[in-house]
Amino acid sequence: MRHVIAVGSGKGGVGKSTVSLNLALALAQRGLDVGLLDADLYGPNIPVMVGLTKHRWTEYWTLAEPGRRTNRYAPVVRHGLKIASAGFILGEDQPLGVEALTATTIMKQLLHDVEWGDPDYLIVDLPPGTADIQQVLLKAIPLTGALIVATPQYVAHLDARKAVRMYQHHHVPVLGWIENMAPMPCPHCGQPVAIFPEVPAARSIRSLGIEPLGSIPFDPALGVAGDSGRSLMDGGEGGPAGAFRALAETLVRTLG
Repeated sequence: MRHVIAVGSGKGGVGKSTVSLNLALALAQRGLDVGLLDADLYGPNIPVMVGLTKHRWTEYWTLAEPGRRTNRYAPVVRHGLKIASAGFILGEDQPLGVEALTATTIMKQLLHDVEWGDPDYLIVDLPPGTADIQQVLLKAIPLTGALIVATPQYVAHLDARKAVRMYQHHHVPVLGWIENMAPMPCPHCGQPVAIFPEVPAARSIRSLGIEPLGSIPFDPALGVAGDSGRSLMDGGEGGPAGAFRALAETLVRTLG
């Protein structure tokens, strides 16, 4: 794999899976070979967001080479993406209550027992936070770098700073951060409407020297696309689709 990019966050609810999926879609739209690995073992939402709502992974995956001594699985292809998810192993309503080492075994299965081919990019949607499961996964996955997702809230930036320290501790380059739920244009006057108060510069992730790679405006279209399983990238050039295309361009340029 050319580039393996982790998408993480310090806290949940900031839209990490939304960013992972739509960044991968924007990269694929550029003609790149892209894989999406849903490694959020405690909340694998990618299957639902691409329209996969059955109950067991065997209904999605097929053996890449039937009869082979070692079973390897073909990734599910949706919207031009190669997808593997912890949600394929678990039922939709089945919680994952295992220790970190068992979770690592599941993660290695998703990473190494899938016929990914030779993708230009593998986007890895990690669980939020900085607990032992995240740190074990960082050791199990060969990463090119990490992207941090944060909303314009003090608590999101506070926890994002902790995530940056975690990646740095594991010698994973932090490529930048992405602001999700940024001010959206008013549908009546066009002026930006800030949903959250501004984060003081000294308290933000910027104070660690981490630069923003993109800004995704708050937009109901994101929620509609995720809940319906449709691709946001089928839309026009503006709005959140345009923001994700710009983000993909910046990431490609950053990695050379």
